[in-house]
Amino acid sequence: MRRFWGYLSVIIATMLFGLWNTFSKILLNYLNPLTLSAMVYTIAGVFLFLVYFSPLNEKIISKLDNNSQSESFITRKEYGILIITAILGAFLAPFIYLNGLNQITAVNASLLMNVEILFVVIIGIFFLKERFVKADILGFLFIITGTIFLATNGQITNFSPGQVIGTLLIVSAAFLWSIDTSLSKFISKKRELLLVSAIKCSIGGFSLLFLSLIFGQSFALPLNKLPYLLFIGLIIVGFSFVLVYFAIKKIGSTRTGSLFSLASLFGAIFAFLILGESFTFTQLFFGFLMLLGVYVFYINESNYDAA
Repeated sequence: MRRFWGYLSVIIATMLFGLWNTFSKILLNYLNPLTLSAMVYTIAGVFLFLVYFSPLNEKIISKLDNNSQSESFITRKEYGILIITAILGAFLAPFIYLNGLNQITAVNASLLMNVEILFVVIIGIFFLKERFVKADILGFLFIITGTIFLATNGQITNFSPGQVIGTLLIVSAAFLWSIDTSLSKFISKKRELLLVSAIKCSIGGFSLLFLSLIFGQSFALPLNKLPYLLFIGLIIVGFSFVLVYFAIKKIGSTRTGSLFSLASLFGAIFAFLILGESFTFTQLFFGFLMLLGVYVFYINESNYDAA
């Protein structure tokens, strides 16, 4: 049953991050990518700290995890890992990603993020020594096949030269997030997931905010767009960080990172529904192929021995 909650957590997180793409695309019409990422992560960090120091913290943690084996103490080495993941996943990656998103469509950006699965699997197998049963290969094949066709719609020529820079930025961000996800395995066992998430978001947010102030970026945003910003910061980034850590604790970093590629599918769907961007039947078909890969993972769970 604990595996089920791990799967559910990562799927909810992928849906939220799918919305992040669409809402960010809207806000990039008014804010510089640096400013937007600074505001989002600062809001998330402050919010998580407020929750952590409130009576809600213990209630949330008890609901998320009643495992007595969870560790409360964070060592100096683990703080070091936390700082590294914050720099990679909450500072560099979002800044690079939003710059890429500013140059290509939200659908293409979402689908390109599927490349993160390849980085996560390589890191998990060759560096973290996470193991898989043979039947899991089918699940990976479904997800990777969906990745290739979703990113290109079956034709490599779909990406024009003008999209090269944006594409490279998105892929670079995916690589940084894959390292972040993989390293997060070492701090996901902590009971204080809210504190870990708050520290991570705050390091990224205040660092980006500092750079925004140095470069004199404008923070002006129409009031009617403020709900988008608050939703991204409070719910999408803040809440999703906790869910991702929880999922890593339950099903492992490699599997969580692999399943997180579903955010690409949800992102493309939301971009189609909200922004009116193109989303073809072929993309939909291969998106569901990825979902089938998730199902294969789940039914093989009883044979899976996490590292």
